[in-house]
Amino acid sequence: MNHQHDSERTRIRAAVERLLACRPERSDGSLTVTALAIEANVHRMALHKRHADLKEEFYARVRAETQQTPETEKRLRDEVTRLKRALRESRAAEKESRRRAEQIVLATAVLQLQKDVRPPTRQELGTPLPLRPTTRNQRQSPDSDGNSST
Repeated sequence: MNHQHDSERTRIRAAVERLLACRPERSDGSLTVTALAIEANVHRMALHKRHADLKEEFYARVRAETQQTPETEKRLRDEVTRLKRALRESRAAEKESRRRAEQIVLATAVLQLQKDVRPPTRQELGTPLPLRPTTRNQRQSPDSDGNSST
């Protein structure tokens, strides 16, 4: 197992040199981990798990020697930019929602104050309304002995 590990590391280092010298033998020559794995004839996951240090070394050399940003780093930077924009938009939407909620609370308070300030109507007091208009004779109620009061 140790011999296989050392053999993979040797092949990866040789593949790094070929890719940086623009002399690929097996891959398309792109400066990616996938091309490095193809060039070194190792599984891509071996680079991510067993040889992560060589993968990082490859990316560091790509940055230093070619003044290029590795493709994965470009994608991550684009994703960070997209997420920052989405966060800004989300915060702006939250701020607008809070502003609207405050307006609703204020409007409710004003309506409640107006309700409390105006005099109550007969219906609100619970006073029954007559079904027909009263006449003058009906307004004078008879006394207990049957006589009407004047």
